[in-house]
Amino acid sequence: MCGVVGIFQPSFATPDLALVRRMAEAVRHRGPDGDGFHAEPGLALGHRRLAIVDLAGGAQPMATPDGALVISFNGEIYNHAALRRELEALGHRFATRSDTEAILHGWRQWGAGCLDRLNGMFAFALWDRDGGQLFLARDRLGEKPMHYAALPDGSIAFASEIAGLLALPSLPRRLDPAAIDDFLALGYVPDPHTIHAAIRRLPAGYFLRLSRGETRLPPLRRYWQPPRGVVAPGGAPAEELAARLEEAVRLRLMSDVPLGCFLSGGLDSSAVAAASARAGQPLDSFTIGFEGAEDERPAAASLAELLGGTHRAQAAASDPLEDARAQAALFGEPFGDTSSVPTLAVCRLARGHVTVALSGDGGDEVFAGYRRYRWHQLAEAVRRHIPARIRRPLIGSLARAYPKLDRAPRWLRAKHTLTEISLDSALGYYNTVCRIAQERRRALLSPAMRSAVEGHDPAARFGALMEECDPDEPLLQAQYADLHTYLPGDILTKVDRTSMAVSLEVRPPLLDHTLVEWGLALPAALKLRGGTGKRVLRDAVHGLLPDEVPARRKQGFAAPMGKALRARMPQLRARLLGPAMLDSGLFDGAALARLIAQHADGRFDHAQVLWQLLVLEGFLAGAAAEERAVPDAAALAW
Repeated sequence: MCGVVGIFQPSFATPDLALVRRMAEAVRHRGPDGDGFHAEPGLALGHRRLAIVDLAGGAQPMATPDGALVISFNGEIYNHAALRRELEALGHRFATRSDTEAILHGWRQWGAGCLDRLNGMFAFALWDRDGGQLFLARDRLGEKPMHYAALPDGSIAFASEIAGLLALPSLPRRLDPAAIDDFLALGYVPDPHTIHAAIRRLPAGYFLRLSRGETRLPPLRRYWQPPRGVVAPGGAPAEELAARLEEAVRLRLMSDVPLGCFLSGGLDSSAVAAASARAGQPLDSFTIGFEGAEDERPAAASLAELLGGTHRAQAAASDPLEDARAQAALFGEPFGDTSSVPTLAVCRLARGHVTVALSGDGGDEVFAGYRRYRWHQLAEAVRRHIPARIRRPLIGSLARAYPKLDRAPRWLRAKHTLTEISLDSALGYYNTVCRIAQERRRALLSPAMRSAVEGHDPAARFGALMEECDPDEPLLQAQYADLHTYLPGDILTKVDRTSMAVSLEVRPPLLDHTLVEWGLALPAALKLRGGTGKRVLRDAVHGLLPDEVPARRKQGFAAPMGKALRARMPQLRARLLGPAMLDSGLFDGAALARLIAQHADGRFDHAQVLWQLLVLEGFLAGAAAEERAVPDAAALAW
């Protein structure tokens, strides 16, 4: 893994290399093994390197011998050896063993079409001097990030992380009210936006081509998207999945440095670890657990002993107030997934022993492992049997009347299910992923902020995405929406930033794009059957894993916070009712005070809302401390 930074000047002016060095320093953690820079009229590139493949010959920015092409690349191209053979047969000559060089020669041979041939995770900036073009690209699923911003002088700056762009003094520091609303609704800011109005994220599966002389940003171009319809598989799906998984793992064992794997004891990470052992390379494994019934350490240790390799585990330690404040430094913007805390811990544990770790990320999205998919299927079945003119008023009334029984047994907690059934498909599914409902969000906001976000609806993107899919495949619609929102915005952002914070590369074999294309298009019954998700994956690992692993119920990867926050109420009040929040112009102080009081006396469990507010407070406090502009009421208009 690495850090990419740079400035593109559409005119022939040479960007200030000192600024690019400052940008690179801001992402030093992504590449502690060295740096490199390139400057010429119109362009300056910077690179921070974490050496994984070709330790001696893979330094960047890398140029072709004639200097016409220059690249700064973050990621891994797993099929680079096969690409090298193909390109050498076409007359190309390689000077290194680095996968970076394969992209350079691939561009020269195929142009933007080289993206279709890359199997890996990547984000890169490639300068084509002869064409006068800068090419920014991001991998299909969004494993690696790329951010960019238009600066007041007409130049375009880009960086792997927001921190690289915030190193530029000329970058406008205004916040985006719609992005703040998205964060409160979802716990993250979905692509292409960030919390910063001036900064955009290149979406997964897209590229941006910048040309000399252009004074405006051109439209983004999409080169890949997930399947939008179901394809009946041939042969034996479980056997085919087992073969595909083994191949995906085999490709990701490519490395010149020590490898390991995360191991939770659950199905996805266990399947990856077992496939690696079957390939003849049992990996050292790493686990973080929580004291109590949800502790995954015993199951992980038992499986690790069976598969081989050294196993290491630690108990998670958590201070929700301090953890919330740390999110801004990690992510460059508010990030509300509490599992980022143990994810950082397991990355830190692994980095003490290896440089690369395989993970089980992606299995839930590709093979329908989330409980919300089951409820969406159930709700959709009811919708299709009860006309909307009857369903909306009747079941909607029941949902409003049904009490919110958060502490009752699961079978009595029907309010969310009734609400989803009463709504149309896309809005119903959005409600299952929404963290803070619109009515509650609006109640917390100041009048100016409510006015600024009037008409903004985070649910709209879910509706638009689900409409792109076959209307007769509700499970696929939900998965498709997640692959464009939750997976890149939450899961992969979390993994990239926490791993890169400690200079660890993480590779998720279940997100091999060929595996995703095959798995996502499977009929719903192969993924979700009898109330159980990931059916085909469970069948595929039969014989590879002990029977109890596929049968084990899914567990969360975060500590419960309700009691922990109540134990720190004085400090919580001081932060949420302090200057960072109340002087920001974003919130209604009285509404915040009521929310805190309700949680403190135990009438309601507002842990998730309070956590997200604490994360936002940490971001705002950091921004104020660095003398960045926090929007006042007038600046909130957008």
